[in-house]
Amino acid sequence: MSRRGTAEKKTAKFNPIYRNRLVNMLINRILKHEKKSLTYQIIYRAVKKIQQKIKTNLLSVLRQAIRGVTPDITVKARCVGGSTHQVPIEIGSTQGKALAIHWLLAASRKCLGLSMTFKLSSELVDAAKGSGDTIRKKEETHKMAEANKAFARFR
Repeated sequence: MSRRGTAEKKTAKFNPIYRNRLVNMLINRILKHEKKSLTYQIIYRAVKKIQQKIKTNLLSVLRQAIRGVTPDITVKARCVGGSTHQVPIEIGSTQGKALAIHWLLAASRKCLGLSMTFKLSSELVDAAKGSGDTIRKKEETHKMAEANKAFARFR
């Protein structure tokens, strides 16, 4: 047990342009090598591409994409009696959003070809429509959790 107190929950700050926490979480997750201005450029260009593709509000598309990708349950490796089991564990909304953003960015980075703005915008649009690599990743984790339901007692 830790002798220190529990850590305070950090809430994400609002984005200066869209005044939304999800956009800021996405910006902080894309950030590499401490180049935040480049990250802002990537996000805002991706937003313009999304608005050109779909004539709706960006924030609704972003919320719909993240809501569609957010998992309800995941598996965690637990060592019991010398053998490792994949134990299904329900996760909260903040951890689910973080996983969803991580999966979105991993899928967009995995695509070959054009710039990150194009890849990110197409992945967000696909996730909002209910298709793409991130939706497949969510379904895989749910299938794994369903298959390992017998080990739920090891929580």
